[in-house]
Amino acid sequence: MLRTLFATVFTLSFLAAMYAASQEGLSRTSNVAKNSVSESQASKADYVLQPSDLIRVQIYQEDDLNREVRISQEFTVTLPLIDTVSLKGKTARQAEAYIRDLYAKDYLVKPQVNLNVVEYAPRRVYVAGAVGTPGVVLFQQEQGLNLIEAISRAGSFNRLADKKRVTLKRTISDGTSETKTINVEELMKGDSSETWPLQPGDVINVPERVI
Repeated sequence: MLRTLFATVFTLSFLAAMYAASQEGLSRTSNVAKNSVSESQASKADYVLQPSDLIRVQIYQEDDLNREVRISQEFTVTLPLIDTVSLKGKTARQAEAYIRDLYAKDYLVKPQVNLNVVEYAPRRVYVAGAVGTPGVVLFQQEQGLNLIEAISRAGSFNRLADKKRVTLKRTISDGTSETKTINVEELMKGDSSETWPLQPGDVINVPERVI
């Protein structure tokens, strides 16, 4: 009788401990997922808007003012009531606040504005020199592009290419440019952990080997 009672108590205690552990695991997984979503949302909010991006502007309880508009090459959009709005240099979050302030100034009382990027404009880099098809390579902002991928999309190296002296020229925020010489042969062999992710406007040049 006592053995049966002891076994029953032990089993119940064990099951309770297992349940508590599983709930803790679920809680941690949920927190990780929430943090991941939050980081993703923050990243999109901090994205600097570019020409040809398609954005959706929604105003709570003002459906007739909602619009999907593409940003012009001058970084402007046209919206109801406030007309032409310049978004140059603004992140999605900053643009949202700016549009909200414009509506609040003369037209709406405490408007709730939501701005989302519906479609990112294709980004472009330039590949020149000893490749199959020199020229512009397009890529999507959310997908990214690295050095080897760009060269591959440009027809890959031709037979005269010097894979050890590929240059990457990049214009930085202060308007100056910097050029790096990269041994792509090492990258292709896996001898380097660097992937060289590209930024819009980068210029890649593949020189010919000196024979």
